[in-house]
Amino acid sequence: MTEQNPWRPSRRRLTDTLLAAAVPVAACSLALGGLTTWVGAGKAGSPARIAVTSGRVFLPYGDNTETAAFFDVSNLGGADDRLVKVTSTDTRGEITLSRHRTTAGGAAYKADVNSVTVPAGGELSMSPHGVDLTLRARTGWQEGDLVSFTLHFERSAPVKSIAVVIRSADGAS
Repeated sequence: MTEQNPWRPSRRRLTDTLLAAAVPVAACSLALGGLTTWVGAGKAGSPARIAVTSGRVFLPYGDNTETAAFFDVSNLGGADDRLVKVTSTDTRGEITLSRHRTTAGGAAYKADVNSVTVPAGGELSMSPHGVDLTLRARTGWQEGDLVSFTLHFERSAPVKSIAVVIRSADGAS
């Protein structure tokens, strides 16, 4: 009698093995193809790259010390980021992010917000008619003074920037 070697592959064993391996190989190939297409189309993104320019802060009027500051925040990267906080040693008290809204009757009001999105490849342009920073000015500010700020983001490193003190009629756009 001829003994058959149990380790010798038979046609059936080879067929079963190939079928068992085909499913994970096909799934991996499909996933790799999808990811390659996604990256090739530029959808994979890159980290946010934040640049802050055009800082300006309104000179307070009269005895009032509350005022507003504005920056243009560009995101040159491929992923959204969020402005979550702004600090300054040149101002008094906390600086809040605000958004200006209009009621159905045309009245304007300010609402504090926790954060503001800086879209990938886009810009957040602060203005008196949209998002701004509400702060308390130090005594003695004059037109042309420079005020330093640090803008803090959800994913990016903090960015230090300077804002120039202007009269509100000069930069109300």
